[in-house]
This record gives sequence, structure tokens and C-alpha cells, in this order.
Amino acid sequence: MKIIGITGGIGSGKTEVAKIFKKLGAKVISADQLGKEVVEKNPQVLKKLVKTFGREILTEDKKLKRKRLGELAFSSVEKKDRLNKIVHPYLLSALRKKIREFKKKTSGILIVDAALIVEWGLQKELDYLILVESTLKNRLKRLMEYQGYSRKEALKRVRLQLNDKTRRKYANHIIRNNSDLKGLRRRVVLLWKKLIQK
Repeated sequence: MKIIGITGGIGSGKTEVAKIFKKLGAKVISADQLGKEVVEKNPQVLKKLVKTFGREILTEDKKLKRKRLGELAFSSVEKKDRLNKIVHPYLLSALRKKIREFKKKTSGILIVDAALIVEWGLQKELDYLILVESTLKNRLKRLMEYQGYSRKEALKRVRLQLNDKTRRKYANHIIRNNSDLKGLRRRVVLLWKKLIQK
């Protein structure tokens, strides 16, 4: 089995690239999805989040208000780091467990869709790393249109992440996502053909 990471900044389109790979036959692990499960299903994590960010992140029936947590956590570098310190050890443990499970029971190509692969140093455990890049203008547009962020909020989220220049040092392949979905699909298919031949 080949394990391939897909990374990129918020709004770059990395999850769209992962979806195209899935349609082509790859298995996909989404770090975002795993992160949701870790936060919502692990009482220990929820308890730590409430202690750090306050009870306002919970609904009346003690469920997490993800949007409110995001607003608070992404209001500064310090708060984002606090969130990461709580969630990431659990998330990375769950991610590695999933990878091991896939390696045991299946072959082919496994895609790990995660924005923070480089920050975690996870690229050392993968066969290849694909970086999805997009212009700031396109990223902001997507975040405003599809996530409902204001321009100010979208810009703040982009700036709180690692930049692509740093990610490029670790990437084996780069996909630029600045055109339409058809163009993106064509580039992903070309890369898929190369990867299955390696």
C-alpha cells in the first residue's frame, strides 16, 4: 500500500483533491472528520476544551458549539496553539491507528487528507506528500462563499496557518488549484496515473 498525504492551507481545495482521488479508487482518511470525532466523542477532550475556552462553547445539552469554539480558538495565535495542544495528541493517535488498520486489511493507495501534516512531522511516515496550492484571492473567495466567513475572518484563518513556502520544502508533488473543477480533476487524474505506476 502507498500512503500519500494531501496538505494545503485552508481554502486551497485539498479536500476536493482527496474526493477526486477517492473517485479514482483511493481510500481516504480525513483528519477533519477524525478531529470532529475526537472532540465530540472523547469526554476528556471536551472537558479540557471547556476548561480552556469556557462553557460558552457548549449548548444547553452539553454538546459542542463547533462554530463558537472556532471563533474563540482562531482569534489569536496563542488560543489556536492552546486548541492544538489539547486536540492534536488525540487526533494524531487516532490518525496513526486508522493508517495501521488500512495497511492490515487493504492494498492500493491510501490518501491522508490533513492540513497539518508538515506541522506534525507526519510526512516522514508517508510515501509521498502532495501540496495543493491556490492564490490568496481564490482561497478567500472559497472561504467566504462556502464556509460563510467574513473577509476579515477568512484572512485571519489563512494567516494563522503555515505558509506554502514552508510546505513546498517537503512536497513531492504540487497541484495548483486556480481554475475550475474540470481543470483540477484533469491535473489530479494525471498525477494519479503517475502514482499508480511508481
